[in-house]
Amino acid sequence: MADSSFDIVSKFDRQEADNALNQAVKEINQRYDFKGTGATIEWKGEQGIEITANADERALAVLEVFKEKLIKRGISLKALETDDPRQSGKETKLNGTFSDGITTEQAKKVSKIIRDEGPKGAKVQIQGDELRVTSKKRDDLQEIIALVKAADLDFPVQFVNYR
Repeated sequence: MADSSFDIVSKFDRQEADNALNQAVKEINQRYDFKGTGATIEWKGEQGIEITANADERALAVLEVFKEKLIKRGISLKALETDDPRQSGKETKLNGTFSDGITTEQAKKVSKIIRDEGPKGAKVQIQGDELRVTSKKRDDLQEIIALVKAADLDFPVQFVNYR
């Protein structure tokens, strides 16, 4: 019997994030507390956002609206990293980026958790920005998925290619 396997990845769905951003723009344009404040949120590059407002509090309020929309769309807030608000002329700007892929340090951390606490028959391989977990028993893979989900990681993880 062949080994069963799955991949651990850290990706964000760009289309869902785009939908969340569009919903946030609609809400910002309709809410009375944002009227006349120049509050906007828009994409900056492929994975970044930029929030502009007339005060730090307004920029943070726009960020909260965006985070609510991300949660409703099923995107983990761990994927979004934001800077502190900064003054840019008369406006306040706040930048954020979505992380995509697992770094080498993060991969080592996850593989250490699996080696230390997981079933003994499981093997972990780092393949670029994802991890491949293999085992002879499918029950071991289910146990590893539960273990990784329960771990307090500072980045989102998804499980794909379960075979």
